[in-house]
Amino acid sequence: MSTETKTVLQLHQKSEFNTTTIPLPSSKSESNRVLVIDALTEGKNKITNLAEARDTQTMIRLLGKNPPVFDVLDAGTTMRFLTAYAAVTNQNKVMTGTPRMCERPIGILVDALRTVGAKIHYLGVEGYPPLAIHGLSEQLSNKVKIRGDVSSQYISAMLMIAPILPQGLELELEGKVGSRTYIEMTLELMAQFGIKYEWNDNKIKVVNQPYQTTSFAVESDWSGASYWFSLLACADSGTLFLEGLKENSLQGDSKIVDIMDRLGIKSSFKDGGVLLQKQPVKGLDKWDFTHCPDLAQTVAVTCAILGQNAIFTGLESLKIKETDRILALQQELAKFNADLKEIEPEVYQVIPSVTMPSEVEIHTYDDHRMGMAFMPLLTKTRVLIEDPAVVNKSYPSFWKHCELLGIEMETKS
Repeated sequence: MSTETKTVLQLHQKSEFNTTTIPLPSSKSESNRVLVIDALTEGKNKITNLAEARDTQTMIRLLGKNPPVFDVLDAGTTMRFLTAYAAVTNQNKVMTGTPRMCERPIGILVDALRTVGAKIHYLGVEGYPPLAIHGLSEQLSNKVKIRGDVSSQYISAMLMIAPILPQGLELELEGKVGSRTYIEMTLELMAQFGIKYEWNDNKIKVVNQPYQTTSFAVESDWSGASYWFSLLACADSGTLFLEGLKENSLQGDSKIVDIMDRLGIKSSFKDGGVLLQKQPVKGLDKWDFTHCPDLAQTVAVTCAILGQNAIFTGLESLKIKETDRILALQQELAKFNADLKEIEPEVYQVIPSVTMPSEVEIHTYDDHRMGMAFMPLLTKTRVLIEDPAVVNKSYPSFWKHCELLGIEMETKS
């Protein structure tokens, strides 16, 4: 047991909210993709509204300074995207990160890069960072088979470098394709920078072609928006306006609109964002999170609070995120007498809370989404969030935005 002093943020109970505008952060997913595309066009684009998230700021710093060692800290997309970027730009580079980052697999991406001609070797455990890249001087193949059911980030990394490869690239996705909306986001962003592609059945083809210089403004973050949907769904009353969201979004996490429509939130798109209002709960029986896994924690907590025995599928990728998110959810839900129970292989049921303690302390597991997903508990009880700074990975202004809603909080150690 660590004897280190831990910081804990106490959130006072509150369940009624006046109409409040939340100035959402920019999308980390969009930001990290356009930064790689920008680097592949030699930084000649006009990119605005980049994310404040630590992952994105790490990407900006590494691309700007280009050190011999790319230490991505705990940023998974940064690790995967920059591994492909360093290879296709024929660089010698060491890729590393935090201890947890070095436990997250990267073998599928490395194998794909090796197939096209990249020279890469592992510095520790086979299939995991840290690793050393020794460039890609000659393209050996323009066809790669890659599993679609582990991480869409491997696929996105390969797609973004595809136009730069002398022979282009044909990616054949094997098996079930998870997080498809993130692959679609990557391709649509590439298209906005002039890239043409073909996606037929399980094959995506991108011929050799130059990225075109353009201007691009990053949309607000739908993943970050999900916590405010959840808060209002769990609250007794209130309305919220979330700035910077588009109805026709490239982000798969915009599915939160459809999910929360079942859980008591009406969404109305207005100029500059979306208005959230309370409505009767219709009930959420079942949801497949295959293409929006980052919403699973938020929705699990919401269902547990609202008494919804929902069935969740498509959670396979959660075990290789910042933490094993399924195990983390099970442990923290238990603290207020709820559960996420595996009722058959890869099928989970939310067991809602029936009795709420007077106080719940949430462990965050070095996972930003754990800290934010459990925040809406404050509508029912006093909440203590361990290591509140964990939100800096994706949403540094999160607690300030809680204060905008009149939520009282104090730091303890």
